[in-house]
Amino acid sequence: MRLSPTILAAALAVALAGCEDSPARHLRIENGDPDRGRALIRSYGCGACHTIEGIREARGVVGPPLTAFAKRTILAGEYPNTPVFLVQWLISPPALAPRTAMPDMGISDAEARDMASYLFTLGAAGADVYPNAPSLRLAPRGESAAR
Repeated sequence: MRLSPTILAAALAVALAGCEDSPARHLRIENGDPDRGRALIRSYGCGACHTIEGIREARGVVGPPLTAFAKRTILAGEYPNTPVFLVQWLISPPALAPRTAMPDMGISDAEARDMASYLFTLGAAGADVYPNAPSLRLAPRGESAAR
């Protein structure tokens, strides 16, 4: 049985559509747009400090590389890499880690949601759920999160 080139092309397009890295449900961010996030990451110049997949000019080595970001389990060395913490981190890194070298860039909540949405597409295939992530709450340094 021979298939026409048109049918083969359509079948290939359908097969490849399922191969896109899209975040697992636990990493999806309400009202976050990965395309806007990618553009915002470029406009804020995040690539001056970080190497970031999908952003050609993002080749910085000051901060950690953000490759396969969705597979990382820890954020800023001590917080779970979950949407709630990542959005807070992008808005004000010093609020979570006062001694961090990452500056507060004045990123809004909406922008942080978009940027986090993009970061969670990086390495999204096979990203695991951080244990107990929904029940964690942010506690000021020195205080226990469990009460």
